[in-house]
Amino acid sequence: EWAMAELVKNPRVLEKAQAEVRRVCQDKGNVNEEDLQELDYLKLVIKETLRLHPPLAMLFPRECRQACQILGYDIPEGSRVIVNAWAIGRDPEYWSEAERFFPERFIDRSIDYKGTNFELIPFGAGRR
Repeated sequence: EWAMAELVKNPRVLEKAQAEVRRVCQDKGNVNEEDLQELDYLKLVIKETLRLHPPLAMLFPRECRQACQILGYDIPEGSRVIVNAWAIGRDPEYWSEAERFFPERFIDRSIDYKGTNFELIPFGAGRR
């Protein structure tokens, strides 16, 4: 739903995504699973959607297995920590024009969904 809402609000992005799908899937009638590898711009649209609209704004609580310090805050062992994925995706320290829907921000950036650098963690990170 969020991807469609963002596409409707951003006609330039919608037209670019439509053109890519038409180019890749021309004469096929349907988008097949094997076509997804060629839909690079659509992948950027999905990443940008998940950045602005993570499935859960607050990720599931995690228990701190050992005492640590994060940004000057002491976190005792056994503390329950809740990560605000919504705020991370809109943090202007990491994202220029953080509130803007701009899929091209992911071009030439190795940001993944796993939260390797904790810039984009729509599904959380670490052990399950």
